[in-house]
Amino acid sequence: MKDPKKSFKNIERAIRQFSWFTEGWDIYNRGAYIQLYKENWYNQNQGGVHFETYLEAPQIKKKEFPIAMHAEEDCPQQEKFIQEFLALEKDQISNWKGYSVNSEGYTICSRTLPMNFKSLEQRVLEEFNRLRLLEDSIEKALLSIKGQNNEIA
Repeated sequence: MKDPKKSFKNIERAIRQFSWFTEGWDIYNRGAYIQLYKENWYNQNQGGVHFETYLEAPQIKKKEFPIAMHAEEDCPQQEKFIQEFLALEKDQISNWKGYSVNSEGYTICSRTLPMNFKSLEQRVLEEFNRLRLLEDSIEKALLSIKGQNNEIA
């Protein structure tokens, strides 16, 4: 079996070469675990808004792994952000093959991919490319909740 950590290092290298990976994007890579996010998404401690995938022992055993968008505890007004974001993107995400939309908890949307090492890297890159299309709506939702904070102050 191919080394998942090596595959995830290759995925990180490939993402950094994409034309859209410009200033403001960042990657947190811990072995066979990657988060992709923008610097202003409150993810400095890996607990904000990000796209995530991992391939660790339980996933290897099941021969499948998740890819998801999260808004975790560091996201300001987490529930409000999720509501604002889903108002913009729920329909589009629901039309993506294999994706489910969640409105409870911090997983906003996700899909499970079969573990196929021949195409693993390419599949993950395709999914990150798809998820990054949500960038503008994430930015809009974050601006919206930030604006609401300013109105309160």
